[in-house]
Amino acid sequence: MFNLGDIIAMKKPHACGENRWELIRIGADIKIKCMGCGHIVMIPRGEFNKKFKKVLTQAADVDEANEEFYLKSTQIMQPNMINKNEEDL
Repeated sequence: MFNLGDIIAMKKPHACGENRWELIRIGADIKIKCMGCGHIVMIPRGEFNKKFKKVLTQAADVDEANEEFYLKSTQIMQPNMINKNEEDL
């Protein structure tokens, strides 16, 4: 459906007039960034699912040179993962 780094459309545009958002966090809450002004909003997943319209551009297909506020995949914070080599505390 949607993945980290995708550019999506919501049912209503942001106050700046832009209706393109980048997914920068996926979990119990969804964090999205407006591609028009760079404003970041965190929404509970249930509310996000109601307001989500469609994926405009997959993360792999985004032209980063043309997107002023797009975060590269190296800039997006990845979820904490426990290394398999670490001992359990």
